[in-house]
Amino acid sequence: MTRAQTFRVSVTLVAAIAISVAAYQAEAVFAPLTLGLFIIALVWPVQDRLQRWMPKLAALAIVVTATIVVVVAFASLIVWGFARVSTALISDSARYQEIYNIAVAWLDRHGVSIAGVWAENVNVSRMLGWAQQVTSRVKTTLSFWVITLLYVTLGLTEVDDMRRKLQTYVEPDVAKAFLSATADTARKFRAYMVVRTEMSLATGVLVGLFAWAVGLNFPIEWGVIAFALNYIPFIGPFVATLVPTLLEMAQFTTWEALFGIFVCLNVIQFVIGSYVEPRVSGAVLAISPVVVFLAVFFWAYIWGLYGAFIGVPIVIAALTFCGHYPSTRWIADLFGGPLRTKAG
Repeated sequence: MTRAQTFRVSVTLVAAIAISVAAYQAEAVFAPLTLGLFIIALVWPVQDRLQRWMPKLAALAIVVTATIVVVVAFASLIVWGFARVSTALISDSARYQEIYNIAVAWLDRHGVSIAGVWAENVNVSRMLGWAQQVTSRVKTTLSFWVITLLYVTLGLTEVDDMRRKLQTYVEPDVAKAFLSATADTARKFRAYMVVRTEMSLATGVLVGLFAWAVGLNFPIEWGVIAFALNYIPFIGPFVATLVPTLLEMAQFTTWEALFGIFVCLNVIQFVIGSYVEPRVSGAVLAISPVVVFLAVFFWAYIWGLYGAFIGVPIVIAALTFCGHYPSTRWIADLFGGPLRTKAG
């Protein structure tokens, strides 16, 4: 590696660290901003078409209203599914406490010292307290979405003006490369959400049918939860298999039955996520699986559950922009999908 290449790599690493620290420290600003930009990339084609044959403000009102309707409908569906399951959890709390006590006693008999620690710090009451803490974050979530919608509204009004300013005040080659990278990123965002939605629907339907076939309580609710959580790579599918298994302990009395349910749910998630989805997305979203894995958990550490969702789009945007500039194209090649050799 030459001195110039070493310098570029060092600068890239320093910039990445600086951006990560800034994102962590200023989450209240950058988290809704990234979601706002993501939504703008998804809905801009609709806004662009509408404002060609109606006033710009009318088109903006339609797009923002439709966005709010979709968000509210999706959130209502998730709340409905989790609320139904949470009601069953509370009503069966005595049964879960009994199962927990049996498990602690079994661990004690086998000399597992951690059983005493669990008995002091983990119980059903505390788990319900954690659920209440999650519920208390509703106000924060509402504030987050209000700020995000403000970004979306203001951003949609500035897209055309920003394009004209770039073309007027920035060197033609630089402006052309930036606008091309922006359009390519938006196209990949839309392709990513189409694929993610199709796979989430397939996962939700299969999980719901499986839950109904084996006689689980709330099969529709489990399907809805699996559909919603599948938008979060790795973490969501795992939670969507673990939670039904744990909550069905009150219904099934044998560990073999619970283990079978857990395995079957994971098979559904594995087939959809590891076999079907890569073939549907194809080379459009060619990203190394290791990079996707790291992105999900890194951004989950930075921004929590929202970071796990937005991590992959952030990587898509970063690699797309790197691929449009000769000096950073090596990053896109290095962290992109599998290397394809030319025939002959």
